[in-house]
Amino acid sequence: MVSFLIAYATYSGNTQEVAGLIHKTFVNHQVEVKLYRIGCGPVPNLADFDGMIIGSFTWEKGATPDEVKDFVLDVGYKPAHVYVFGTGDTQFGGDALFCKAAAKLAKFYHSTYPPLKIEQSPRGTQEQQVMEWAKGVMAHWLHLHA
Repeated sequence: MVSFLIAYATYSGNTQEVAGLIHKTFVNHQVEVKLYRIGCGPVPNLADFDGMIIGSFTWEKGATPDEVKDFVLDVGYKPAHVYVFGTGDTQFGGDALFCKAAAKLAKFYHSTYPPLKIEQSPRGTQEQQVMEWAKGVMAHWLHLHA
């Protein structure tokens, strides 16, 4: 069975909500998945998973939060299959800084699938966007391993 780790950092709960929707979508498609809140407990062994999804909010002026940077350092290597999502707020910096942490993480991990960028909370119309992105991640992973 395919297994994924969803590692995320959250302050306001928005990124956690997105992680929860992704988790629910994966479970509904019989994919084994573990949620891990970055900074809360020992870092899971990524070798135990087929892929990782990492989620972060964008901090200050387009910065990746320190907790996420520490997680990346603690992992110590770049896993082969990393997918990225982020939450942000266009009222702080406009489109240039919107979900900049997600863009930086996707570039760092050489992610071959576009990062998901959510404006604040995934509620409302963005819920469907999250679920479609999660389905796309599953399809992308399966395509790479066909």
